Amino acid sequence: MDNAKTFATRLRSKEKLVGYWAVMGTPVAMERVARVGYDYICFDQQHGLMGYQDIRDGLMAVDAGSALGPVPTMGLVRAAANDITWIGHALDAGAAGIIVPLVDSAEDAARAVANTKYPPLGRRSYGPMRSQLRIGPVPAEVNEATVVAAMIETPEGLANVEAIAATPGLDALYVGPSDLCIAVGGRFPGDPEVREVFDAALERVLAAAAAAGIAAGIHTASGAEASARLDQGFDFASVSSDLVHLEQAAADHLRRVQG
Repeated sequence: MDNAKTFATRLRSKEKLVGYWAVMGTPVAMERVARVGYDYICFDQQHGLMGYQDIRDGLMAVDAGSALGPVPTMGLVRAAANDITWIGHALDAGAAGIIVPLVDSAEDAARAVANTKYPPLGRRSYGPMRSQLRIGPVPAEVNEATVVAAMIETPEGLANVEAIAATPGLDALYVGPSDLCIAVGGRFPGDPEVREVFDAALERVLAAAAAAGIAAGIHTASGAEASARLDQGFDFASVSSDLVHLEQAAADHLRRVQG
């Protein structure tokens, strides 16, 4: 409970946090990453190549690896959808927070909060299973220690970002840059032709989060980009993914052998 409460406090206080992204469903690898010193590891239930067991075991691995690391690393989950069943599964498995995709409106954001919190703040069903071992069995304490972020990645979400940010109980906005780039007219993620409008969209998200007094996060392709986004004003940033890094490392070693 203490580590989860501390993480929630740090995020709500808008400390600079750096996370890692997991898509492969390899708990042993995430146990190693968890001892490196990232503030969180997020398991991707939406686009990741993993099922419930992989997420559960991954969250267990984060706990084990974090105990050997320089800082407590918390396990988060990007939910498959803004759905109480998907979100409940992730939380019961031990996630300390949820990132909810495809939030288009304040109503969507309110539903995300309700799906994450126990009554009277929400409608999460009580069946904590593994999660009570690390966050606790008392609903009010769990609500305080569990964070929820709304992804801004659609045309509607950007248009309504100020109202989304003002949703009671929401802890953060989180930018999905690939979808947001397409949402503002990009032909593909990172399309240079929409660079200015994309940058303006990021500034709008930052301003909305600041006005509402909540944190702003973003996914990034590298540590260098994560550092730049934190300097830009984002409060937390996730770095790439395990699958991308595996391919990059393998390709780099092959290039060195081939000369």
